[in-house]
Amino acid sequence: MAFYRKRGNKWQARITYYDNGIKKEVSKGGFKTKSEAKRYAVEMENKLNSGKRPTNVSFPAYFDDWFQTYKESRLAINTIKRYNAVSTLLHMQLNKRIDKISRYDYQKLINEYGKTHAPGTVRKVNALIRSCVNSAIYDRYITIDFTQKVYLTGNKERERKVEYMSVNEIVHLIKACKERMTPQAPSYYMILTAIYTGMRIGEIAALTWKDIDFTWNTVNVNKAWDFINSQFKSTKTEGSNRTLKVNDGLLECLHDLKVNDNELVFAKPSDGLPPSYIGANKTLHKVMASAGITKQGFHFHSLRHSHVAYLLYNGVDLYAISKRLGHTNMTITSERYAYLIDEYRAKSDNQIEQLLDRLKC
Repeated sequence: MAFYRKRGNKWQARITYYDNGIKKEVSKGGFKTKSEAKRYAVEMENKLNSGKRPTNVSFPAYFDDWFQTYKESRLAINTIKRYNAVSTLLHMQLNKRIDKISRYDYQKLINEYGKTHAPGTVRKVNALIRSCVNSAIYDRYITIDFTQKVYLTGNKERERKVEYMSVNEIVHLIKACKERMTPQAPSYYMILTAIYTGMRIGEIAALTWKDIDFTWNTVNVNKAWDFINSQFKSTKTEGSNRTLKVNDGLLECLHDLKVNDNELVFAKPSDGLPPSYIGANKTLHKVMASAGITKQGFHFHSLRHSHVAYLLYNGVDLYAISKRLGHTNMTITSERYAYLIDEYRAKSDNQIEQLLDRLKC
């Protein structure tokens, strides 16, 4: 594997490889451009591999190295936890040489895991493992994708319904937030923004005043906030970059935060940084309690679900909702919010039946 970093005005390439099961590395710096560093890395990898794939490398070891090299630095906290959980699973149940794993071995892993996990969780785990396996094929550790043609199982009793608020609860939450809002506590404004836009908390925390157009009532989502390193990072996917139409009421509230005189819309006056994920959740639970709203397991991301529920309730097209959420395609939206969609589809079916009853022969 190879990765690159810029040191001063020069680029450095570092290549990691295995020699009889022992991880080694070689690096070289001083390249004027990243392209030059990449050319060096390709040539060096070809020399090291000499047309042969490495031996004695376990699949869990490869997964961990792949995750740390290609994924970890640009992932959110919760996503990193998911990768770590998969790593633990592989170390416990598939700790074999990567070139010795068969499709049969992998199917047994999925079958066992599916007994105690929801189908959606099984799909997510399979997706991460498949991505790693594709990388291993590219790196010539293996030649066959053992995740192909595998049947995904799952325990449907473990499925969780999407948590969301009713329209009445949303109204009460907005009222409670507005009663407590002050520029010194931007968490309340973040809650309102989540309700009105369905944005992820990292996208909200990263908003700058340049991203908000008060003339055309739009919010431009083009980055996210890294809560660990307190800096900007890329959005979750390319499709997450989007422009959202918002209402005057939200913009009027956000305008109050300009008094904090910071590039970040939701910067705390105390340190110039947005509230943490934990801090925003504490504020949400506090304001929910004051509004008399009790929901087990409800957290900040649940506001995104509530936004979807509200749009579905009012008949907004699924395609428009998918684009608003920043999903790459409608399949992601329909799978993630299947419970909500089924619920409102039943409501629509009743409306259709009533309309058809009006047609008299």
